[in-house]
Amino acid sequence: MTTWTAPEAHRETEPKIGDERLLLQGWLDWHRQTLLGKCTGLTAEQLKTASVEPSNLTLLGLVRHMTEVERGWFRKHAGGLRELPDVYSSPENVDGEFDDVADADADADLAAFQAEVKLADAAVADLPLESEHEGRRGPISLRWVYLHMIEEYARHNGHADLIRERIDGATGF
Repeated sequence: MTTWTAPEAHRETEPKIGDERLLLQGWLDWHRQTLLGKCTGLTAEQLKTASVEPSNLTLLGLVRHMTEVERGWFRKHAGGLRELPDVYSSPENVDGEFDDVADADADADLAAFQAEVKLADAAVADLPLESEHEGRRGPISLRWVYLHMIEEYARHNGHADLIRERIDGATGF
């Protein structure tokens, strides 16, 4: 019997020239692939391993969290699809993406992440960066969403670096 492992990620070099939208999308895609790269070659059990006690933070939890974040910022807020349900969390379980990984299907969760990324990109593809939607503290532009998402990935990719190194010693990607 073959043990499932997370597939190889293919990260393209971030763009260094181009218009603002190209640069924002390129950096966002680079960070998306970095997160998947941190998962490459690990088994489902390794992806579910909380490697720094007492934290329950796992690589799979980060992937599930970013699935929720992609849906929230791009589809629900910027795309106007406010009624879309959360993927893993609920009002009764606000941290379900992090807390409920023990019985999660890692292969399905990685596929859900990749599908959500495509749906997120499609939801905002025709919107100008200046388009606005209502945030908790006033209007937010799509430009702000891109910048926030790059920051969110950068922060969580730092967590992923440490978790991956703790699991098997691998660094870089």
